[in-house]
Amino acid sequence: MRRLILLLVLLAAAAGGGGYWWFYLRAPAETAGAQAPGGRRRFAPPDSIPVLLANAEARNVPIWLDGLGTVQASASVVVRPMVDGPLVELRYREGQDVAVGDVLARIDSRSYQANLDAALARKQQDEAQLANARLDAARYARLAATAYTSAQQADTARAQVAQLEAQVAGDQAQIDQARTQLSYTTITAPIAGRVGIRNVDVGNIVRASDANGLATIATLRPINVQFTLPQQALAAVRAAMAAGEVEVLALPQANAPVTEREVLDRGVLTVLDNQVDPSTGTIKLKATFANDRLVLWPGAFVTVRLRARVWRDAVTVPPVAVQRGPRGAFVFVVGDEMKAERRPVTVGHEDLTVAILAEGLKPGERVVVDGASRLSDGTKVTVTIPARPAGPRPVAGGRERPPG
Repeated sequence: MRRLILLLVLLAAAAGGGGYWWFYLRAPAETAGAQAPGGRRRFAPPDSIPVLLANAEARNVPIWLDGLGTVQASASVVVRPMVDGPLVELRYREGQDVAVGDVLARIDSRSYQANLDAALARKQQDEAQLANARLDAARYARLAATAYTSAQQADTARAQVAQLEAQVAGDQAQIDQARTQLSYTTITAPIAGRVGIRNVDVGNIVRASDANGLATIATLRPINVQFTLPQQALAAVRAAMAAGEVEVLALPQANAPVTEREVLDRGVLTVLDNQVDPSTGTIKLKATFANDRLVLWPGAFVTVRLRARVWRDAVTVPPVAVQRGPRGAFVFVVGDEMKAERRPVTVGHEDLTVAILAEGLKPGERVVVDGASRLSDGTKVTVTIPARPAGPRPVAGGRERPPG
């Protein structure tokens, strides 16, 4: 009986030890492997590290410089009266688009018309005197030629003619001045654009010295955006301008990544300021946009992206593949032997979507994009295939459909 009990105790101890080995020692090593399509795990050797890989690709990559910009009207005019008087008519609506020469307002013109009429009358009077003086000068000239009068009288008659001719010319200047003042009573649009909120209503006395003016006209098509970039970008911007037309994008201010925002409008770089701001270490630039859809509005802040160049046949990897250590940037490359190789690289450009490696990697090589924190040079790895997400997936045409 004692032997039987002892045998049962030994069997129970053996079963417990086998279970502990199975669930706590073997299972973690097996389940540390990759996932197969559909979320099923596939077993990996106990000494390998599961990682995600991506291929290095050679492609043309546009290099963008991002900055903060302010939208400005390409032309802005404060419409002010040029003469004083009662405002008798407003011929525009607030927010109306106007063309050059459109009548905006009228000032009482009666006093200015009277001044013009008086100047015309003075000229007619002086012209009559001039005509008579010319006749006298002609008579005295004939008499002086036959010695019936003195040469002095003939010279005096000619001087009188010259004096009256100058007086008539002065009268014409007064007429022109009066006509100009009269024209100022009709206020027209000096530029094409959109009229803002009016500052004065009909019935008010307006003066040429008024600071606010009647309204403001701003040209919205085309429109400008002034923005800044760090002074380190000066060489790249100058090289881009020397190569040809520089494309500029205007994007809304938002918390989303720049690459995911909607492009409001596309324009071209038109002005590079002639100096660097020493207080901020930045350069000022101005771009012009067609603004056909009127999505850009004066005073608004936008994110500006300037295409500095296109990097031809660049070796690209996802930005998460690039690691950094005391000796600089490096990536883990996985070859056919499924071992991680720590390889130093030179990063030529990096943004939120792509990293360009100028040296250290060739197109087609596989790099680790997930799991690099557990790797060292020569570590064995197992490729992980991520499970398909459970949410809706996109189909052709940009629509979505539920998984099935």
